[in-house]
Amino acid sequence: MFSFFKKKKIVPHVRLTGIIGSAGKFKQGMELANQRDILKKAFSVKKITHVAISINSPGGSPVQSHLIYSYIRQLAEKNKVKVIIFAEDVAASGGYFIACAGDEIYANSSSIIGSIGVISASFGFKDLIQKIGVERRVYTAGKNKSTLDPFKEEKEEDIKRLKTIQLELHEDFIKIVEKSRGTKLKDPEKNNIFTGEFWTGKASLKLGLIDGIGNADQVLKDKFGDKVIIKTFEKPKGFIARKLSSSFQDPVEKLANIIEEKSMWQRFGL
Repeated sequence: MFSFFKKKKIVPHVRLTGIIGSAGKFKQGMELANQRDILKKAFSVKKITHVAISINSPGGSPVQSHLIYSYIRQLAEKNKVKVIIFAEDVAASGGYFIACAGDEIYANSSSIIGSIGVISASFGFKDLIQKIGVERRVYTAGKNKSTLDPFKEEKEEDIKRLKTIQLELHEDFIKIVEKSRGTKLKDPEKNNIFTGEFWTGKASLKLGLIDGIGNADQVLKDKFGDKVIIKTFEKPKGFIARKLSSSFQDPVEKLANIIEEKSMWQRFGL
């Protein structure tokens, strides 16, 4: 009799897309600083029980990944709502770190999931500057201040120091995954889950890295009915920001950022 007055179910939906961390001068990557407001607005919608978050990221900064993950969990616990994560093309490395903030994780059967590891990549230019006759002069206070200088020969002690840091970061990542997925994970050691390997959504479901196959629209309608209102929250890129990014960035720096960003996506065949 009173069904006419019954309010429809609302599920806020946030999209987090791109490289995690600063993507270069005037061009922002995905950081807590530029995602905080949009996340807060989504979780502030009244009388909600769930928030949906779609992620499309090959990773990036471990710190920003952890900050975004922690903020999502903080908002979820404060507002007493559940978080449903949807992986799009890729939720790998830092992208999967953030996905672990979800009470449930879904993906497309062809999504790329995992890469639970830590990577550091750079170039060595020692022979190049010698070939073109450039003499580099660097003065430091502190013997380890120029660790892994790309214009000098690698030192074994520098590599060892970097590896120690990477192992500590990797341990933190593993703890977050274990906390999030718990007993859902299928024999992590045997299946190389924590080795940095990555899988399709279909394979990651068998490993316990996700809870199901499906996209946000489909899964939310299955859970809450066809009349569910999916309220989308996505940070728009303003006109000035677009102009600054395309017109005023140094061409060499812009090219370097494009190459770096492209290489991160291409690691996963994208």
